[in-house]
Amino acid sequence: MLFGRPGTVGPGGVGRSDGLPGCVRCRSICPVEFKPPSGMRWLRVDGEVKHRCLRSRPGPGHSQGVGREKGNWPAEFRMSLVRSSLCLDVCFSFVELKRGISQDLISSPKLDKYKIARQLTDKAIKEKKIFSIYGHSPVIRASLRRKGWVEKRFHFLPKVVPKNKRAEGKESQEVALGKTDDIHDVMSRLVKNETPHFLWTIKRDIIDYHSLSCDQMLNHYGKTASFTTKIGLCVSLRSLPWYVQANPDCFFPRCYGLCTESEKREFLDDFRRTVASSILKWVVSHQNCSRSSPKGWREEAGDRDSSNKQVPESTGSRLTGLSGQLVDIACRACEAYLGRLEHEDIDLSEDAAKDLTEDEWKDLTQQYYRLIHGEAFISNSRNYFSQCQALLKKITSVNPQTEIDGLRNIWIVKPAAKSRGRDIVCLNHVEEILELVATDPPPAKGNKWVVQKYIETPLLIYDTKFDIRQWFLVTDWNPLTIWFYKESYLRFSTQRFSLDNLDSAIHLCNNSIQKHLKNDEDRSPLLPGHNMWTSTEFQEYLQKRGRGAVWGSVIYPSMKRAITNTMKVAQDHVDPRKNSFELYGADFILGCDFKPWLIEINSSPTMHASTPVTAQLCAQVQEDTIKVVVDRKVDRNCDVGNFELLWRQPAVELPPFPGSDLFVEGVGVWKAKKQMPPISNFDFASPLLDIHPPRERCPPAMPHLAPGPPQMALQQDLKLKDEKVPPCTLPVAATGSFGKIEPPTCTFQHLDNKALSSALARAESDKHLDPNLLNVHPLRPSFQA
Repeated sequence: MLFGRPGTVGPGGVGRSDGLPGCVRCRSICPVEFKPPSGMRWLRVDGEVKHRCLRSRPGPGHSQGVGREKGNWPAEFRMSLVRSSLCLDVCFSFVELKRGISQDLISSPKLDKYKIARQLTDKAIKEKKIFSIYGHSPVIRASLRRKGWVEKRFHFLPKVVPKNKRAEGKESQEVALGKTDDIHDVMSRLVKNETPHFLWTIKRDIIDYHSLSCDQMLNHYGKTASFTTKIGLCVSLRSLPWYVQANPDCFFPRCYGLCTESEKREFLDDFRRTVASSILKWVVSHQNCSRSSPKGWREEAGDRDSSNKQVPESTGSRLTGLSGQLVDIACRACEAYLGRLEHEDIDLSEDAAKDLTEDEWKDLTQQYYRLIHGEAFISNSRNYFSQCQALLKKITSVNPQTEIDGLRNIWIVKPAAKSRGRDIVCLNHVEEILELVATDPPPAKGNKWVVQKYIETPLLIYDTKFDIRQWFLVTDWNPLTIWFYKESYLRFSTQRFSLDNLDSAIHLCNNSIQKHLKNDEDRSPLLPGHNMWTSTEFQEYLQKRGRGAVWGSVIYPSMKRAITNTMKVAQDHVDPRKNSFELYGADFILGCDFKPWLIEINSSPTMHASTPVTAQLCAQVQEDTIKVVVDRKVDRNCDVGNFELLWRQPAVELPPFPGSDLFVEGVGVWKAKKQMPPISNFDFASPLLDIHPPRERCPPAMPHLAPGPPQMALQQDLKLKDEKVPPCTLPVAATGSFGKIEPPTCTFQHLDNKALSSALARAESDKHLDPNLLNVHPLRPSFQA
């Protein structure tokens, strides 16, 4: 790597014009000018002298030191290499800088290291490239450092050399300090008083985003509980039809929050409806079990679940027979459900409704438990086959989740605001579910539990259940901007799938749960030992089984559509802080028809390299996130890795301004004149002689009366003939430019009823003489002009 003279052009790059020699290949800075040692000279390229980067070794034709290794450089030249040891920005990262210098060069004076660190720090401060990280995020730290960012470390503690390794001499102590105190620690101290412009944290509560300035970037948004918690996602998606013409039941299993009595009632009704439809499914599947059918996809995938295996009638002698009345009651419940969807129950009385009584529901539920668990069978079920098949067809047309309901009526009970699969259980008895909620103390009941329909017919790979972790990035909420990651990964269970055992180890694929378990010995050896696949490996698996097109036509676009619809609903609830972004992890489960079902969305998804799959993909998605949120601010056409723009809300166009068609309708209102200021001093004992002569006429005090000309005749008449009505004086003081006006003082004398009647009568008789006198009240104070 060669450095060119400032302002010159060399092969492979351009020399710098800021007074510092630049690398002719990467154009990075060599901050210290140095000369070759005595007896050596630099290579000339096209007549220009090119400096050598400390990384390069003297090769043939480069200098007189042909074939020398760095360890064989002269001592004075080794010192000059250390002092000029920064080909930065693109050439090599700071980590490479630390590792690249041989140990015999570390004994350079610390002053040189501080000088280099100061130059790097000043450059980062000027370009506003100071960042801080809360938590363990080595990928983010390394990615930002490669782009010239300097970290401001919080709770910084200098590295301490262990006592057993300390040298007794002063020279040995300095060498040890140089080995432990790298340049990043020095730069972190230099920016300890600077404001970080990029903040990355795992927990959003560590930083108060309200206190941040507008130019500080943060990797979290506020108020995202509407979709990052189980109860929030459950409630938010119910209002999806108000935002988008889409049905949440098509991609999100129905869910209820067991925090209120109304929610419990809705869940109980749903559980009972599923009981009735499951009985119909049992009848239909029982008649089809004896018929030979070609292998479906689930069998090719290794589905050995025994939940759908039916008991042949030949074994009925060992089981309890249930009468056909059970099917009749189940059909009546399903017909009532379909009638409510068609609003046929509006004009019906409660007595005429087809709803089952509470005792009928309890009896139906208990018989259903015996039927599903193989303790009983329905006699002459073939007589009800056509009726049940027709009803199921109608239910499937209005309920898109009929397929995932299965026969067992299993529900998954989750804490409302916990993650990583903690305290999640699968239950198939409604009494157990309600009892689990009732055992909590009253203060803990609110919003603690949610219950969601379990997907009983998942897609299986080698008889094992899995889910998909899909990342997406939101860079703005107004306008809503979503980036979808092209790569995802599958997480397998350690146990073979079975609905006979409701253990969480079988039905939960969270790595936080499965990592503590051993793989089942009966599990297929074709599955990875670390229980993860990349989405590319999954596509290869589909391709081998002739389903390679299903990823691009069904799975991938359906996941994108589910994320877009969910974010549109949550848009009004999130705090749309500018200059923020957040990476989310969505969990999907595929049905037997390859249809993805959204289970939950996680904020701060784990980036721990627990397996070779996560070690590769988690580091990759973090690198690409920095590209989108940092690099794209400078270059809109930069490389964004595996991210693709999923949705950017179009700008709302304002309606055209019809200025020529504007008009005003209404009645004109006159603005009232300024009223007299409030009177503060009253002196009812003052004689009439103390009243100053009037100098100004008082403005009308009644705005509804139109103002008229001064009524001198009436005022003089009232003053001379009825002196019992004292006038109000407003003395006007002569003031300069900074003078003050004295507040008005009014003096009144008590008026008896006789004088008041006389004045009113006199004023009434004068109205006929001059109509302009109507706006003068006989008792209103008046002033002469």
